[in-house]
Amino acid sequence: MADQTAPEPPRPGRNRPTILDVAAAAGVSKGLVSKVLNGSVGPSAATTERVLAVAERLGYRRDRTATLLAKRRTRLIGVTILPSNVYHGELAEEIQSMVDAAGYETVLGAMTATHDERRAIETLIDFRCEALLLLGPTMPEDELASLVRGIPTVCVGRPLDLPDVDVVRADDERGIADVVDHLVALGHRRIAHVDGGPGHIAAFRRRAYEAAARRHGIEPVVLPGGLTERSGAQALEHLDPGAGVTAIVAFNDRTALGLIEALESAGVGVPADMSVAGFDDSLMARHPRMALTTVSQLPLEQARLAVQAAIDRLDGPDRDRREIVLPTRLVVRGSTGVAG
Repeated sequence: MADQTAPEPPRPGRNRPTILDVAAAAGVSKGLVSKVLNGSVGPSAATTERVLAVAERLGYRRDRTATLLAKRRTRLIGVTILPSNVYHGELAEEIQSMVDAAGYETVLGAMTATHDERRAIETLIDFRCEALLLLGPTMPEDELASLVRGIPTVCVGRPLDLPDVDVVRADDERGIADVVDHLVALGHRRIAHVDGGPGHIAAFRRRAYEAAARRHGIEPVVLPGGLTERSGAQALEHLDPGAGVTAIVAFNDRTALGLIEALESAGVGVPADMSVAGFDDSLMARHPRMALTTVSQLPLEQARLAVQAAIDRLDGPDRDRREIVLPTRLVVRGSTGVAG
C-alpha cells in the first residue's frame, strides 16, 4: 500500500514552501489552491478546508509582493529616515502605525555616510513604493523635483515650493519665537543660538531666532553648531565669555543636551548660570535627568497628516497641492530659569 503520509514542513535552511508544494500535498491543481487562498468562488467547502489545512501544516506563506505586483499595486509607502536623528525615529514609529491602519506597508530608506539622500530615495523608488514621505529632506529643490516626478510625495518638516509635493510641517518660526519670548520673560537679555548647520530647516530656525531677538531689541549671537550632542558641546568653544550670554536656544534637543553636558563639565550650572532650551521634545528631553525646556512639533499629528496626504494623493493624483503648517507647543522644564 502506498505511503499516504503528508510531506513534512521544510526543515530550517530549505526554501519556504510554494503554492506548488501545497497543491501537490493536497492533491489538487495550483489554480485551485490559488482560488482557495484568494477566497474565490468555486472550490467546495471540503476542498477549501483540506487545502487550508495543508497550507498551515506546511507553513505556507503567501507571497504578498507577487500578488500585489500582479494587480499592479505594491501598497508600499517609502519613508526616508536619518537613523541618528531621534526625532526621525519617533516620527517613523507614528508613521508606521498610521500606514498599518490604512492597509499599506512601510519601507524605510536609511540615510547614512555611505548612503546619501539621493540613493535612499532612488532605492525606495526601485522598490516600487507608491508614495514617498521625506523626513526633513536636504536636497536642492530642483534636484528633488526631478527625482520624485510622477510619484506622490509628501515632505515632512521642511518648507519648500514644488507644485506636486505636499508639505506637512510645524510652525518652526512660532516655536523659536515662543522660546525667545519665554527667556525674555525670565529676564534674559543676552540670548545666543546654536544653529543646526547648513541645512534648510537649520537656516529657517536661525532666521526665526534672529527675528525674535531683534523684536526684543536683543543683538543676535549665532554659534556654529550641527545636529548632534558633539556639535552642541563644540559650539560652546565659540562663545565669548565676555559676551554676557545667560541663555542659549539650540537648534534641536540633541545639540541642547550636548551643550548642557559641556556647560556642567566646565562648572557652569544649568539653569542657575545658563538657561538652555532645545527643539523637538524628544524622549531624551523628557528624561528627568535632563528636564529640557523645548518645543513640541506634535509628531503624532504630523505623522497622521503626512500619511493621509500621501494616500489622498494616491486616490486623487490631480488634486491641488497642499501645505499644512501645525502649531508648535512650548514645553517648559527645568533647564531654563530666571536670569541671574
